[in-house]
Amino acid sequence: MKTKYLCIVTLLFFNLGSHGQSSPKNEFAQLKRIISSQEYPNIDGVLFSQNGSILFEEYFNGFERDSLHDTRSSFKSITSLLAGIAIDKGLFAVEDEIAKFIPEWKNDARGKITIKNLLEMKSGLACEGFFGIGPDCESEMWETKNWEDYILNIPLRHDPGLNWAYTSMEPELIGIIISRTSGSTLIEFSKQYLFEPLGITDYKWFITPKGRGYAAGSFFIRPIDMLKIAALVLDKGKWKGKRIVSEKWITESTNCHTDVEMSFARFARTDNAKYSTATYGYFWYKEKLKYKNIETEVLFASGNGGQYMMILQDYNAAISFTGSNFGNWRGKLPFDILLKHIIPILELEN
Repeated sequence: MKTKYLCIVTLLFFNLGSHGQSSPKNEFAQLKRIISSQEYPNIDGVLFSQNGSILFEEYFNGFERDSLHDTRSSFKSITSLLAGIAIDKGLFAVEDEIAKFIPEWKNDARGKITIKNLLEMKSGLACEGFFGIGPDCESEMWETKNWEDYILNIPLRHDPGLNWAYTSMEPELIGIIISRTSGSTLIEFSKQYLFEPLGITDYKWFITPKGRGYAAGSFFIRPIDMLKIAALVLDKGKWKGKRIVSEKWITESTNCHTDVEMSFARFARTDNAKYSTATYGYFWYKEKLKYKNIETEVLFASGNGGQYMMILQDYNAAISFTGSNFGNWRGKLPFDILLKHIIPILELEN
């Protein structure tokens, strides 16, 4: 039986490859107590590492270290990494028009959409799932029996590259293109080139009606493995000294310059924080954070309900959050925790 706010795993201090030094226990005990409080409801997991050492790993609400958690749309950032691996292998290039891989659009204006347009959410397809402008193609797609066929019948609303519009269609198209160019399923490609090299073996794909792995979200994974993804990006594409994806791709995909006209810190309702709009790269977000004496920038993957993989380059830190605040503003509470509690600890440890 689940017991609300039950902490399953106590404070852990270890290196991803070797043992690290612990920090003053009272700081971590206080953080654990605060996250367990009604001030931060439905936070299911909080983990962070600095300089390769895990400083904090706690689970709540009946979750444990080996519990798989829905990543929702934060998985899109993993799809970005998979695209980078495919590009590193020469399967396609960001400048390529997708008619090369989607022959169904060969004599269609949609064939002029580039890989980069997809990665930046600027395909021009008539979908919008972020600000409620609509149509919400993902919800409509889920009601069909052939998701690929549904996507290939979406018309254009704008010229490609013109406007940012958040949807799940772009990462799904990236997944289709990876599969078509690699000659393997997205599930097999991910396992061989990303998950197995990172030692990630326990996960669950959402499978589409036609048996494909869904590239846009609803992928279940352990939060400790989400932390590995963040650490991989923090180390510019390396894991324990082994190159997984090129540094060039990490730099390019996280060079976020598209203004998305919202602030995650603002939605977290953090008092006295100075808000600035988040920006978007290739399925990754960035936001500048200003709070009291803190002035830094966070790179992150974001999923509904409070699923985050965060990278704080200034502190050489990686962070993962999981939560169950689906469909409401409390899904942004990790930014309040980050500003008020985690970064001050990282400053002490740095």
